[in-house]
Amino acid sequence: MLLTKASEYALLSLIVISKEDDAVDVDTLSKKLNISKSFLAKILQSLARNGILTSYKGAKGGFKLSKKPENISILEVIEFAEKKAPTVFECSPSQNRCKSNKADVCLIWPFLNRLQMKIDLFLSEISLKDIM
Repeated sequence: MLLTKASEYALLSLIVISKEDDAVDVDTLSKKLNISKSFLAKILQSLARNGILTSYKGAKGGFKLSKKPENISILEVIEFAEKKAPTVFECSPSQNRCKSNKADVCLIWPFLNRLQMKIDLFLSEISLKDIM
């Protein structure tokens, strides 16, 4: 599940918004990126609730970045867009919380856990500015 359309649309929207001086409204973004307006609105609202974007109401309303692009990690964008931490496999980060209750005999859990930690670190070290 690492990246879904929600993550993709969040990143694309943030790039467009970051290049504008004024707030960008959902309708403009939806048309520019050819994305469903209602789906995009939900993503942007989540990013605003979590401090990535600032939402402005009124005739000149829309969204602006709340932080500089270099201070927005790709990991946090994905987490807020998806409403959960990105995972490569449906494997618990803790053996104690394994859904199958077989973590103590799972031979690949240590590998999958290390892989997930490396991916999380990688995504946390890349900023929005890095992908622009």
